[in-house]
Amino acid sequence: MSAVRSRRAKLGRMVPPAQPYDERLTAPRTWWLIAAGVGFGTALMLFPLGPLPALGGLVVGGALAAACVSAYGSARVRVVAGSLIAGDARIPVSALGEAEALDAAEARAWRTHKADIRAHMLLRSYVRTAVRVEVTDPEDPTPYVYVSTRDPEALVKALQAEKETAA
Repeated sequence: MSAVRSRRAKLGRMVPPAQPYDERLTAPRTWWLIAAGVGFGTALMLFPLGPLPALGGLVVGGALAAACVSAYGSARVRVVAGSLIAGDARIPVSALGEAEALDAAEARAWRTHKADIRAHMLLRSYVRTAVRVEVTDPEDPTPYVYVSTRDPEALVKALQAEKETAA
């Protein structure tokens, strides 16, 4: 942090710190109800074997379904330390071009008929809006990065602020 401040001081101008962006793409509440239903269904399947296997089925089936929902809903989107972190991908902002906020209709189009097979996509079907960021690195064959986000304007602003800070 002090290195950033000293670099700003050397430039002779005050550059505002980058806007932090951190979002977890959590699964909808209804998915948790489905996980509970899976546990209940497992209990019903094991009920003919007795109440103890049914109770075990309720606990184990519900826990496994909840673990799957939690794992799928644990994807994070962050802009930190000069990088866009989208799920498992860490992309330096210096390799990124213009970011475009997509409304629900445009996001659907970029997920379907406009999609490029070479693109890196962090898709979550339950998140209607997204951001599409061009990849400008000539060494990288990826044309763009598509990231599902609930607040596309904030992500675009955070990317722009991080680029200005890095420059």
